[in-house]
Amino acid sequence: MLILGVETATERVSVAIGGHEGVIGLFEVTKGRRHAETLVPAIEFTCRQAGVDLDEISVVAVDVGPGLFTGMRVGLASAKAIAQALRIPMIGISSLDLLAFACRHSDRVVVPVVDARKGEVFYAMYRQVPGGIQQIAEPQVGPVDDLVGDLMARNQDALCVGGGARRYRDEILDGYHCEIGGDSHPSAAPLVQLAHARALREEWVNARDIEPVYLRAPDALINWKTRGSR
Repeated sequence: MLILGVETATERVSVAIGGHEGVIGLFEVTKGRRHAETLVPAIEFTCRQAGVDLDEISVVAVDVGPGLFTGMRVGLASAKAIAQALRIPMIGISSLDLLAFACRHSDRVVVPVVDARKGEVFYAMYRQVPGGIQQIAEPQVGPVDDLVGDLMARNQDALCVGGGARRYRDEILDGYHCEIGGDSHPSAAPLVQLAHARALREEWVNARDIEPVYLRAPDALINWKTRGSR
């Protein structure tokens, strides 16, 4: 069983192919917001790198967010188009899950933090369990002060990871003593790993049932509502 992983929820475009033997092809590049121009060539390159034809793929996995609105839409649309064309199922996984899974060996509370712009962040909390991680606090969106407040309320050793943690490093550390990790972006490599485990349990859905996780309305909708209230 081969899985194609597509991750575009942040500034990075990440594509991976893998299965029971692990990840056999990986492409990652960070070029700001050029997701639409980069993704299809990235998929083609990764297939060549892995020596796999696209019609050999059995499942398409995609990062469903939260993250950058445009990047998420590009990844979701492309992943759905491939799954529908090949008539294969899909698996959707959160960007916060991906960041946390990469730190699954930490004995601290793992707090993935994705930059939501406008001074806000997306975040959740996880802990190590046998064989992986477990979410212990639901995904949230809010100012960095909200994150600091939640860290203080839990009052445990914490590891904050992700682009949001790095961007707001000083604000976080001013409010709560914790470790800031080096990983900035979710990757399609753990996406394929997590999706493979779910695929073995047949925990997949049809492409039409995959939905993005926004946590807040798109900026255009927020601006329109603000304009209407005036």
